[in-house]
Amino acid sequence: MNELEKVAGFVEEIGQELGLDMELQMNLNLVLEEMVSNVIFYAYPKVENASIELTAESDGKELTFVLSDQGREFDPTLKEDVDTDVNPADREIGGMGIFIVKNIMNQVTYQRLEGKNLLTMRKKIEE
Repeated sequence: MNELEKVAGFVEEIGQELGLDMELQMNLNLVLEEMVSNVIFYAYPKVENASIELTAESDGKELTFVLSDQGREFDPTLKEDVDTDVNPADREIGGMGIFIVKNIMNQVTYQRLEGKNLLTMRKKIEE
């Protein structure tokens, strides 16, 4: 869970460097915490020391994050969207985080390359 603190610091640093507003920073932090948590809990369920890499790149108009790990293969983009019309108490557990990520980010893509999960998430930062 210490890794999530690092994620928050990373987002804050990016936000300051790019002059992002607080709402966008909070949304990006939510997205990245959700995806890193998924990697920690599901890609490496019984491993204590595993490698997770998060990179960020910006061209001034768009911010691109790439999350990579060597854990269990999983493509979150294939997960069917949660039916938000169903009462949360009656809904299956899981999937809400991925739904939120897909709705905050402009583009989310996945690929498996050379034994690594690569999740690329793009957000426009300039309209």
